[in-house]
Amino acid sequence: MIAPSPPSVRPLPRSPSMGGVLGRLAALAAATVLALAPPATFASAEAPAPAREASGPKRSFREYAPPSVRLVRADGKVVSLADEMDDGRPIVLNFIFTTCTSICPLMSSIFEQFEQRLGPDADKVHLMSISIDPEHDTPARLVEYARRFHAGPEWQHYTGTLDASVAAQRAFDVYRGGKMSHSLVTLLRAGPGKPWLRLEGWVTPDQLVRDYRELVAAR
Repeated sequence: MIAPSPPSVRPLPRSPSMGGVLGRLAALAAATVLALAPPATFASAEAPAPAREASGPKRSFREYAPPSVRLVRADGKVVSLADEMDDGRPIVLNFIFTTCTSICPLMSSIFEQFEQRLGPDADKVHLMSISIDPEHDTPARLVEYARRFHAGPEWQHYTGTLDASVAAQRAFDVYRGGKMSHSLVTLLRAGPGKPWLRLEGWVTPDQLVRDYRELVAAR
């Protein structure tokens, strides 16, 4: 039986001085600390967006100009849309129709709870709901709809001609060709001349209150 060859033995490196060993150990320790340290945070020219729930709506700031159209408020008064949006108060806006059985009742319920959560501050904000089915949504129907959701005096509903409603929808980029293609969008503005915060998707009452308060505090 042939004996196995002994393993090859590499010559040992020449022993360095004690100072060299300590220097190499210090360098190794420093490299290890750098590798384990969290990445550095650098200042950005942009203000960081506040942390939001992963399931929250998509947020963006937009510049919108209300069209020169006249709408009919639920109390029967014919009003200028631009004037209604220019009374100095913050605005929270959505688009609904009274026969909707899917997203509109939920959006209106969120507005209802939003008002409730604001408490005594509710009279400082103007909530607006514009019908996208004005041919059916008469002022009387809007009154009944508003009553279902316990709308306070600062939450007003609007109807009018189809052309006026479509012009309003186009101005705020929510027109999708008809009421059956309704967009789930909520819009907030801190005051005249300020940009609009566009919320696309479901927003909870608490999220809406927080967005509103942050927007007003920053104006």
